[in-house]
Amino acid sequence: MKILLLIVFIAVIAASCITSNPASVETAENEIMQNQDKNDSSKKIKGTPVIVELFTSEGCSSCPPADKVLATLEQTQPIEGAEIIALSEHVDYWNRLGWTDPFSSAQFSNRQNEYRQYFKRDDVYTPQMVVDGTREFVGSNANEASKAITEAAKKPKAEVEIKIEKIEENKVYLSVKIEKLPKISSGDTAVIMLAITESNLATKVSRGENAGRKLPHTAVVRYLQNIGSADSDNKTLMQFIELQRDWKRNNLSVVAFVQNTGSRQIYGVTKINLIN
Repeated sequence: MKILLLIVFIAVIAASCITSNPASVETAENEIMQNQDKNDSSKKIKGTPVIVELFTSEGCSSCPPADKVLATLEQTQPIEGAEIIALSEHVDYWNRLGWTDPFSSAQFSNRQNEYRQYFKRDDVYTPQMVVDGTREFVGSNANEASKAITEAAKKPKAEVEIKIEKIEENKVYLSVKIEKLPKISSGDTAVIMLAITESNLATKVSRGENAGRKLPHTAVVRYLQNIGSADSDNKTLMQFIELQRDWKRNNLSVVAFVQNTGSRQIYGVTKINLIN
């Protein structure tokens, strides 16, 4: 199966970078900022948490506009009633075309392929944005992102709480508590995922489609792990994470979410800063 997936990735890579119209991206971003001005009061009260995943690559020339959309969504929180939690997942299947993305991982390529199967797509592509696990579209489409996030924020969510229990040198001990979990359909399963993200990152790209550019990144996923099943309400799990030396602690956040392994639906999510 791994060989088959690799063949699929290689076969589609030449057409897997979806081009974007810079003017339309800028217009959409302007509309996001206008919505932010209208909904400025929403910053004072957190809304329903919504996960926005972006599958991206430094080797894809159409990805920087999508990276900018993700950063705008996370940093400005423009959607009334929603708390946007970003996950930037750098896939590795672009690496063989001239530039090795330092943040890429086969784990994220595999995760994207799971979404491909759920969405019944023939191939994978970048940039791809997925909102709450059930809505996908081209990542630079800010208008579609706004619509998807607005709809996702209307759905009831489980309560997810992360606590930092202890920090010892490069190890962080965490607890994740799940409450008010929505009823899961018979035969379905849900898992609790834990992620570490890092913001304020940038790379000077010297080869590939983005050669000569300095690419900024936000909410780059450095660690993603299934820490257990969400098979009951009021469940608490413990996990320790070993922080890598090249991760800047002041820029790290911890994200925990509950996801259906079949429907891919996100039942609940939360985020805290690792260092307050």
